[in-house]
Amino acid sequence: MGLVQVATNTVTSAVSSITFPNIDTDDVYMLTGANIECSTTDGYIQLRFTESGTPNTSANYDGAFKLIRAYNTFLNRNNLNSTHIELTRLAQGSGANTSNFIVYIYNANNSSEFTFITNEAVALTTSASTEGSAGGSVFTSASEVDGVNLFFNTGNIAGGAFTLYRVV
Repeated sequence: MGLVQVATNTVTSAVSSITFPNIDTDDVYMLTGANIECSTTDGYIQLRFTESGTPNTSANYDGAFKLIRAYNTFLNRNNLNSTHIELTRLAQGSGANTSNFIVYIYNANNSSEFTFITNEAVALTTSASTEGSAGGSVFTSASEVDGVNLFFNTGNIAGGAFTLYRVV
């Protein structure tokens, strides 16, 4: 098994979102985000799938993950009929407060199956402590997904390196 880089985007100036419209096979894809910074305090980086290059904002995203916090007890988080998938939380970007994630995407290009992801993330929070998460989500629409769109629930993506790979 190996990885083929499909696309990369390094953010050095704040942007409202990033789109990777490059999913065009039935292979598994891996999306990574490293050293991600948010322009506001306590932003949550979120993901939507694109169809025909446009982010799907319907309430068809379901998921759950375990939030492991160094500063408090573990938490179970879930979303049902949401308009996005939450990947990780992050403190205001300063170069020291960053987050990272790895997402595996399954069945995206198959119009007769739901698109699934598994997600692992770690972040430095506003309390200057770390938290991590692991879980999965599903896009409950049997449609042909051709990409992903990343954005924060508040503020902009102020920095980070994002790469989409095809798993071969």
